[in-house]
Order: sequence, then C-alpha cells, then structure tokens
Amino acid sequence: MISFKKEENLSDWYLEVLTKADIFDYGPVKGTIIFKPYGYALWENIQKILDSLIKKEIGALNSYFPLFIPESYLKKEKEHLEGFSPEVAVVTYAGGEELQEKLIVRPTSETIMYAAFSKWIKSYRDLPLIVNQWCNVVRWEKRPFPFLRNTEFLWQEGHGVHATHEDSLETVFKALTVYLKVYQEYLGIFGFGGQKSESEKFAGALKTFTYEILMPDGKALQGCTSHDLGQNFSLPFEIRFQDKDMNLKYVWQNSWGFSTRSLGAIFMVHGDENGLILPPTIAPYQFVIIPIYDGRVDREIDDWAKKIMASLKEKNFSVFYDTSEETPGFKFNFWELKGAPFRIEIGKKELENKKLTLFRRDNKEKETLTLENLIDNYPRLEKNFIQNLFQRSKEFTLKNISEPSSYSEFKEIMETKRGFLRVFWCENEKCEAKIKEETKATTRCLPLEEKEEKGKCIYCGKEAKRRWLFAQAY
Repeated sequence: MISFKKEENLSDWYLEVLTKADIFDYGPVKGTIIFKPYGYALWENIQKILDSLIKKEIGALNSYFPLFIPESYLKKEKEHLEGFSPEVAVVTYAGGEELQEKLIVRPTSETIMYAAFSKWIKSYRDLPLIVNQWCNVVRWEKRPFPFLRNTEFLWQEGHGVHATHEDSLETVFKALTVYLKVYQEYLGIFGFGGQKSESEKFAGALKTFTYEILMPDGKALQGCTSHDLGQNFSLPFEIRFQDKDMNLKYVWQNSWGFSTRSLGAIFMVHGDENGLILPPTIAPYQFVIIPIYDGRVDREIDDWAKKIMASLKEKNFSVFYDTSEETPGFKFNFWELKGAPFRIEIGKKELENKKLTLFRRDNKEKETLTLENLIDNYPRLEKNFIQNLFQRSKEFTLKNISEPSSYSEFKEIMETKRGFLRVFWCENEKCEAKIKEETKATTRCLPLEEKEEKGKCIYCGKEAKRRWLFAQAY
C-alpha cells in the first residue's frame, strides 16, 4: 500500500502515509493544514494526558487570552520583537477601514498575558500565578512541512509568575520534567533534555531548555521548550508586587510550550514500511476488531465480536468494529497503515474456543487469549508496547551519535549520515555561526547530564569545557 520506502525517501514516505492514513489535508493557505478527525483525535488524547499532568505536577489552571495582540505590546520587549518580527502575521485593515494600530496574530502570548498580569498582581499574596492556555498560534513559515513546521499550529503554553528567581526556575524544570514524561512514558520517544545556546534560545529568555529528538533522516527536532524569562518581561510590563516588608519588587517569570510538532515526531520516529505505529496511550482506537468469515456474514461470529466490543467499551477502552465489506486481508493492511496498536481477529476458531487472536502493531506478534486475560493483562501490554517503541528510538539515537575529533571529520559526517555530533564547543557565537554557515548544523542543546571537562573547540581549537550536541534541524 506504501510506494515509498522510509529509509530511502523519508519525506515522500511521510506525506504518503499521512495522506493514506487520513491524518490531514492541506489548507488553502501555504503552511496550513486541516486536521482530519482521526488525526485530531491523536492531539485530543495528548491534550488529555498533558493537561492532567500540568494541573497535577505544576498546579496550573487553564485560561484563554485573545488571538489579536496590539503591536505596541510586542514592541515593549526588544529581543522578543526582533526574534518574532520575520514570522508574524499582521492585521492592518478591519471593519471596513485601516486600523489605527496594527494587530499581531498571536505567535505566542507572553506580551498579551503580561499586560494583564501587571493589573492582576499587586501583592505577594497574588503569587505565584501559574496559568496554562490551549490555543492556536501563527508563525509565517518560509518552508512549511506538515506537523513539523506549520504556519498555524496548535499547542499549550504555560506561564508562571513568581516572587523569586529560585521559585521561577523550579517551575521551569517542573514543566520540562512533565514534557519528558509525556515523550518517554506515553509516546515512547527517546531524546535529550538540555539547555539551548544563547543564539538558539527563545527571544527574550535568560535560558531555554528543550527536548531534542533525532529523526530517521539524521535531523533533529525540537520537541518542546521551557524558558527562564528572568525579569526581561516584568520590567517593561511593570509587573510588580509588594513583599511582606512593604517593598515594591519586580516578579520573575517563565513560559513553556508543547505543540502538534509532537505528532510529527510520533509519525516519523515510529512508522515503518507498512505505515504508522501509534502508541496505545493516544491512538483513536486502542483495539480494532476484524471478523473473519468463510464467505457470507456469520451471525455467531458477529455476535461474539460485538460481545467483545461491548465488554471492552464497558472497561473504557476505545474500540472500532470494522464491518466493512472489504476482505480481512485488506482490513489488516488498512489498519496497520493507520497504526492501530492492537488488532483483534475473530473467526471460527476463536468462536469455538471463546477466545480472540490479538495482533500487536509494534512487533507484529500474534497470540490467542481469552477476553478476561486481555482485560487483566492490558496495563502490562500497554507498558510493554511503549517500552518497545522507546527502546527502538533510543537504540537508533545512540547508534547515530558521533564524536568527531576534527572539524573536517565533523563536516564529512554532516554531509553524509548526519545525526547528533557530540563535540566540545568554546561557546563563542562566531564559531557557532560559522559551523551553521558551512554545515547547516546548529547547537541543539547542552544535555542536562553533561559534566564539565577539558577539551578543545571543534571549530577554533580554543579551550572548551563542555560537550554540546550539534545537528541539522527541522
């Protein structure tokens, strides 16, 4: 069913699979996409998981701020304005007349939120203030690619306001920990949590932390970000509070986001020659039931299949019973393409033994078991499925980390197999810019687990004390 091979032509394989699996369609404006129901269900399920963790682990409640931002708000923070200016969409005409002040279509919500926070926060009793927002944002992409780089995409953005820098940093790392948990324990994707370089950090942040994922073509994908904003926004937006000693102080802030890019990572990292492989934690249907008849519809097989479906639904599993007129073989291929985690086959043999045959999409293994055993063992099955995906992702990533000893070797690797390059870098932006210019590779992050050690910068040969991950990126 798939004409392109993933290992030979990743982008064409990706687009063909997503189209045939009914995940998306192209929107009428460059860089926009339509989420088809099956694709949007994936994002809804990620939302449920992440929303619950944000409330439980970070203590943020959801809010919603306007889509349109006065241009004057964006101009209040110089670095923020310069960082986003090339990407913003601007409204200049509305209501039949030219606007007195241009409106920015939300690229992110720091400025509009912080203008409100300055009115809400007066005392130390108003802190901490931590809010989350699920919304769409617009960033005009020159080279869009579905899910990985869209002009309009969906995300959550969290924002914390604190009395001290220490408290704000605690939220920065809580958010990063939540994101890593989602990727590793729910989506089965390995990556590196770490700090961005000065040139790669968020416009207006003191520091940015990320989760960098290696794609099958050797390019890196930034999976999420968590930013220490320091007082870079509280000063221009006049967000101050009176402390217990009646002193007026500026707050410390953070922001953090996780987007539909995560879906692109799932599709690209886990998919194979037969199509998608969706983690059961987020799949629209955890189970797809396929009846196998000898010719005409067999009422007894149909009744047994329906009983299994009803029992699973009663236990809150998501189930689809495929009663279409296609052959079982066609249905098998179709649901493998769509990435259904578990397929239940019901034929004469299963009916006679009052059992079912379970097919796993991750390892293509089958086993015959009772409905009771399936329900009882499901937590173990799901955990094993995710661990299997994660282990494959980890093995691929670790196999594709290189440690070149010279810049010529660095360039050669970037021209051929790519991947992560773990090298010493002096942390001078001029070296970083030259490397990017000559190889298209950028600093992806300084992994959290990296320790200081003595070395020589891969580009200039000057003293360096930390190894950074470089890669070409989406």
